[in-house]
Amino acid sequence: MIGKTEKQNQQPMEKIETFSGNVTGFVADLPRKYIVRIGRLLGSLAYVLDRRHRRIVERNLKFTHPEWNQDHVRKLARGVFQNMGITFLEICQMFSFSGKDILRNVRIRGEENLFEALKSPKGLILISAHLGNWEMGHIFISVYLRKPMLLIARKIQSGILNRWIHRLRSRFGNTIIDKKGALREMARTLSEGKILALLIDQGTKRSEGVEVTFFGRTTTMTPAPAMLARRYDCSVLPAFCVREPDAGLTLLFEPPLRFEKTNDSHADLLKNTQTMAYTIEQAVRNHMEQWFWFHKRWKRHYPYLYPEDISMRQRRREKRKTKMKNQNTGD
Repeated sequence: MIGKTEKQNQQPMEKIETFSGNVTGFVADLPRKYIVRIGRLLGSLAYVLDRRHRRIVERNLKFTHPEWNQDHVRKLARGVFQNMGITFLEICQMFSFSGKDILRNVRIRGEENLFEALKSPKGLILISAHLGNWEMGHIFISVYLRKPMLLIARKIQSGILNRWIHRLRSRFGNTIIDKKGALREMARTLSEGKILALLIDQGTKRSEGVEVTFFGRTTTMTPAPAMLARRYDCSVLPAFCVREPDAGLTLLFEPPLRFEKTNDSHADLLKNTQTMAYTIEQAVRNHMEQWFWFHKRWKRHYPYLYPEDISMRQRRREKRKTKMKNQNTGD
């Protein structure tokens, strides 16, 4: 028998499954031109209504490009929202795609870089970013190669959304684990000669990352790929699934990164992590409207960029502390 609390917990998940099922059913067979048109419309609507994220996107763009006037910033920000509208519909559509559908909807460039890297028995690290349709990227690779990968992903705060996206990511056999405590599994994957995939464009805590320059500003980035590549002597291959001018998706495999390997392992780690940061930055610069500018990417070094969000977070922390204190007092 299912208790009352368990039933209550199931209700939100059932609602989102119903919603996603309705959306998926609606977009399943839509031609790409309609996915693009409707996605842009949804993105434009979100740009108008979602004041908080509009503010974050525009501040990030202005912060990294102070020479741009406000009209240009707004135009680009609207394009960022429109790209997310298209990506959202594509993700919903992917739930109903077969492996053949996945392959049919993505072009590939630079596959010679991928196959050359796969010749090594030492494993492979794929690095990417929240660019274009990143969810399609790793699913395409597992279908294309007919082998699963280990994906490292930051857990989404909403448990409902986290389970929803986890189901999509694991559809074709990929294993997904949270970044917290993932190092041992990452090491095991590479020691067995398998593929490890990471999105490395989000910020990390100062205790977990190293400082890099990204778009001319100081921030942190995970050194894990550089550290693991040194330890297991494997290649680090950048891969990005981007949207072309005709709205079609192309998965681009770049040549493997050239990392320093000297007697000074710490200096090498810093330099190699910066190399990854420059690689991500260049990919974003080539497709400015397709990056996830919604991240508060520079909050740890430039908190003044996001005062409203930081204040909101502090209020939530205080509220949780008060709640816990009251519960302890009640006990």
